[in-house]
Amino acid sequence: MYHVIIIEDDPMVASINKQYIEVSTNFRVEHLFKNGAEALPYIKTNPVDLVILDYYTPVMNGGEFLDALHAAGLTPYVIMVTSANDTDIVRSLLNRGVTDYLVKPFEYTRFKAALDRFAEMKKYLEDSHANLDQHAIDRLVSGSEPTTEAKPTLAKGLNETTLNMVREYLMANPDGFFTSEQIAEQIHLSRITIRRYMNYMVDTGEIISTIDYKTGGRPSIKYGFGKK
Repeated sequence: MYHVIIIEDDPMVASINKQYIEVSTNFRVEHLFKNGAEALPYIKTNPVDLVILDYYTPVMNGGEFLDALHAAGLTPYVIMVTSANDTDIVRSLLNRGVTDYLVKPFEYTRFKAALDRFAEMKKYLEDSHANLDQHAIDRLVSGSEPTTEAKPTLAKGLNETTLNMVREYLMANPDGFFTSEQIAEQIHLSRITIRRYMNYMVDTGEIISTIDYKTGGRPSIKYGFGKK
């Protein structure tokens, strides 16, 4: 189990990131913080494997947090999830040793690839008890994404525009579960169309489905980011 904290001052974004992370049972979000100054005391006294870090946070920005982290001798892995895409900022954060860098808005598949890369790197280093040879070091520093996780191809008849409409509706309601009929009514598409997109998102692991037996009639399938 990987212990994760999120440093993000936007509650909705933090909630979505938490839902994305906990799609995998190998990750558990232990705490949400609004800035790095709040997070540092926690990291000093609790096991933290991974930090999901925004750059633009009050009191202490992402770069200042990384400096304080290193000064304290703390070494969790850090994945940037931020809107900061200025060249100087990106360069400075990469020079500080972040594991990956995601610019908002991003797709779930890219977020998952970052988590997979972190898990692969951490496991590889922990399993390598002897000295690393050049091939092993090249693999660690190459920055390549996990080779087995190709971006899913949209099924015939699906398109990115509609998929993003569905995704945005669910992201605006990250704690809810909805039937395909409810989603169809809100974004003005047919129930059959919505169900195809729901099935695709379930298949790719972006959302989950659950069965609601408390309908007073026929059970209904509901979809959302939360756990079953």
